[in-house]
Amino acid sequence: MALEDAGREIDRALTGDLRGLAYENAFAGATSFLRRRYAKDPAGADVAVIGVPFDAAVTHRPGTRFGPRALREASTLQPFDPPWGWPFDPLSDLAVVDAGDIAFDYARTDSLPPAVTARIAEVLDAGAAPLVLGGDHSITLPVLRAMAARHGPVAVVQFDAHSDLWPDDDPARIDHGTFLYKAVREGLVDVARSVQIGIRTVTADRLGVPMIDAREVHEEGPAAVARKARAIVGDAPAYLTFDIDALDPAFAPGTGTPVWGGLASWQAQGILRDLAGLRVLGGDVVEVSPPYDPTGATAIAGAHAATEILCLIGWHRLGRG
Repeated sequence: MALEDAGREIDRALTGDLRGLAYENAFAGATSFLRRRYAKDPAGADVAVIGVPFDAAVTHRPGTRFGPRALREASTLQPFDPPWGWPFDPLSDLAVVDAGDIAFDYARTDSLPPAVTARIAEVLDAGAAPLVLGGDHSITLPVLRAMAARHGPVAVVQFDAHSDLWPDDDPARIDHGTFLYKAVREGLVDVARSVQIGIRTVTADRLGVPMIDAREVHEEGPAAVARKARAIVGDAPAYLTFDIDALDPAFAPGTGTPVWGGLASWQAQGILRDLAGLRVLGGDVVEVSPPYDPTGATAIAGAHAATEILCLIGWHRLGRG
């Protein structure tokens, strides 16, 4: 197919194959992520996209419950071509499904974490890797529970302005600023092989988690940062979580807790590309809050970050290096 086929291709999310580029008009049709076919059952897929529209655990501005929908819509700009800069086409080489959103009772916030863990476990049981669209950053903890149950403690590669290591020993609390603290305490994380990139807020006790702060990114450059991150993670099974506030508010204003001095989009892109070769078994993009960015730029950045994570998962699954 080619671009001129836009005149007859429509709703590929409902009718398309699991592989291949999509040429329907970006402004029309069912907005699955990257126009992948909707399928609640991830059987036969290499990667399953899961939305978690939850924002009841934020410390400041809400709105990330609309993140999965905005990320899907923004992603319709991308599937006409393979992702730029990668020597393979993940949309054609991988079987990817959009498995929709997780259902939960919005008035029972305590029902969300076990629902996430159970759904990610289903994806893993089907042999697929999870690509999760948030939602606030609290959703990463229940994802990590499922990942660690399958793979053992995983290296967490975290792009973020905040460490999310605030002390929180109350098992009933759900907080987007404590997911990594709890994950470390629960033994879900290979601490020494994990790394946080873009940090620019103070944390009293980092629990031993290695850090590359935003200033180091600016001064050393993406290639050097990626080399350092790769050396830390090594061959450990890894989960990549991308909080959109890792980017400076100039590039991603639509988020709940923006912090100045962050990464430029080109820096994040360069680091992500140069992480190719890590054993990325899954990942997420979180904290996209569309109400605070009427331009849609934040969702566009988030959709690109999610596509880069898809490429990293595919690079490993296809044995590219």
